[in-house]
Amino acid sequence: MANVLITGGSRGIGAACVRAFCARGDRVVFLYRTRTEDAQALATEVGAKALQADVTDPLAVEAAVEAACRHLGSIDVLVNNAGISQIKLFTDLSNEDWSRMLGTHLDGAFYVTRAVARHMIAQQGGRIVNVGSMWGKTGASCEVHYSTAKAGLRGLTMALAKELGPSHITVNAVEPGVIETEMNASLDAETRAALCDATPLCRMGTPAEVAAAVCFLASEDAAFITGQVLGVDGGFAI
Repeated sequence: MANVLITGGSRGIGAACVRAFCARGDRVVFLYRTRTEDAQALATEVGAKALQADVTDPLAVEAAVEAACRHLGSIDVLVNNAGISQIKLFTDLSNEDWSRMLGTHLDGAFYVTRAVARHMIAQQGGRIVNVGSMWGKTGASCEVHYSTAKAGLRGLTMALAKELGPSHITVNAVEPGVIETEMNASLDAETRAALCDATPLCRMGTPAEVAAAVCFLASEDAAFITGQVLGVDGGFAI
């Protein structure tokens, strides 16, 4: 049984991760920002604990991580999943658009990982899994800020794997492709069909399939895997 902290856990891939870890008998705390009703419903459903925190706020993150530690006793696994999306021309991006995107994906992962890593170093062990995106590898038109943030997570993953490895902490990432989430629900039928056509497996993935990859990287079966980026994209980014 592992003690798990997941960010952005109230919906989509994050909620699938909460369900997957709970299903294997782990104790889970997850962070959410605004969706209190969804978060509480999920916590009740699976027996997890929901904590409200904005990952772009370093003080809120420190408080949430300490609360999670008090509840769990320790944190063995961290899943950095919190994220937002926005489709917009690069030349139309505002300073606020840029700051909000990088703040959520990259600053948030930094703040949470920094707070959790102190505990993992003290206990000489842990698993960190970052949820990136295939667009961090290939780049996406009209999602330059999103692609940049996810590319940053790649660098964070590999650098941290080297630094934290001597403390027996593994750091890996998954990069989902086109997944059936609320973020993609607004895409029109033509766009969805085109994305499926561009995917060798000819379909969209599911949050549960991404969660399965996250659980694997957090498991003992992946004890000798670190600094790796696993594509869960149906072959899109080949």
